[in-house]
Amino acid sequence: MADTARARKLAKRIAQIVASGLEHEVKDPRLAMVTITDARLTPDLRDATVYYTVFGDTAEQAASAAALASATGVLRSRVGQQTGVRFTPTLTFVADTVPDQARHLDELLAKAKEADAEVARIASGARHAGDPDPYRATEDDEDDTDGADAEAGADADVRRGPQNG
Repeated sequence: MADTARARKLAKRIAQIVASGLEHEVKDPRLAMVTITDARLTPDLRDATVYYTVFGDTAEQAASAAALASATGVLRSRVGQQTGVRFTPTLTFVADTVPDQARHLDELLAKAKEADAEVARIASGARHAGDPDPYRATEDDEDDTDGADAEAGADADVRRGPQNG
């Protein structure tokens, strides 16, 4: 088992090497719009997963995935030369879905903002269904309250029974 800090550092270095290799060494036009976003290593440092995004439609994404699959050997040998580790990790390329998820969340937040604005617009002209202060005391309520307190005190004395004194 390798140290997790070492694995993170090596993963970051692998992402840099792969990005540089795609830019300078691999001359495939299908990889022109590929961006390496992240790399993750297994704890034993044997397998690296490289995440990428492609600017374009689904056809361009599929073409870029095929180009990355064909360039895996060249990129792996470049990683082995530049990292100096005993065992060069295998490279697996995975399309990064974070930008799509972020776009979806932005759309949901925009819909929620529109719904809140609609509720605020409707509520601006609304008024309460009942009295403005339903708990306001009237003169009749004040008279009833005093009598009720006296009766409640008498009832409490009856329930307690005779006082030991």
